[in-house]
Amino acid sequence: MSLFQALPDYNISSRDKTLDLSIPHVMGILNVTPDSFSDGGQFNAVDKAIQHCQKMINEGATIIDIGGESTRPNADAVVTSDEMHRVVPVVQAIRQSFGNDIWLSIDTSNPAVMEAAFEAGADIWNDVRALKRVGAAELAAKLDIPVMLMHMRGEPTTMNDLAQYDNVIDDVSTELGARIDEVISIGVKREKIIIDPGFGFAKNYEHHCALLSQLSSLQSLGLPMMFGISRKRFLAEVLTKSGVQAVNTMQAVERDSAGMAAGIFALQQGASIIRTHNVTMMQQAVALWSQLSEYDRH
Repeated sequence: MSLFQALPDYNISSRDKTLDLSIPHVMGILNVTPDSFSDGGQFNAVDKAIQHCQKMINEGATIIDIGGESTRPNADAVVTSDEMHRVVPVVQAIRQSFGNDIWLSIDTSNPAVMEAAFEAGADIWNDVRALKRVGAAELAAKLDIPVMLMHMRGEPTTMNDLAQYDNVIDDVSTELGARIDEVISIGVKREKIIIDPGFGFAKNYEHHCALLSQLSSLQSLGLPMMFGISRKRFLAEVLTKSGVQAVNTMQAVERDSAGMAAGIFALQQGASIIRTHNVTMMQQAVALWSQLSEYDRH
């Protein structure tokens, strides 16, 4: 069996464009929040957001994921008007500055925010709550927009207490599958769905190890996969357990090398989209993986 397996042959369409997910894509994170865990407050002014977006595009990002509400554990809730004020002007400014080719994803669970962002030019709905808020699935069906459904239990304030599984691989697959069926029954098209295993949400160290080493099992759901582990607590736990003093107390912004390695493991197991804070580092890894994969096939 070859070390390099081709990515599954999927694509996602939005408006009048198509994203080929049989090749890897780097999704750059653009947090327009004051309190996100690793970069809160850095890009929550439109001009700074645009500058960072330009940087990530130059580094090879094909998707920009814009978030106006932190979903870190115990994060404060954000009122709709505040989240909308953070997100919508940035979407408008990116579209004005960079045109329609760049794909814009909105990291929100709020249907009102998503509808306004879609009208401003957003392409993808990235929802950590998997369209569970009132009216969310109905709106996704109405907009006919690609959606990323993430596995999570509870809310960011309660999820750590719910990290109990009989078998985390089977349970995540079963729970994601059930949610996929639910949103399809409401009118969301199957060909518009991307799955997200939910690293960092309602999972502990052991669960993350199991998921990352057996991620390919989720291909049984028959849908494209987005992988997001950038700077999360699991990486800190890995570095601490290494026993190497120079790395075992690294802050979130210093975990990108470990996150890059995790991204490669995810690509190896069928993830088409890698979500990251550090686009240039992940893009270097993707370039190597892509070229070795191409070489291996010939």
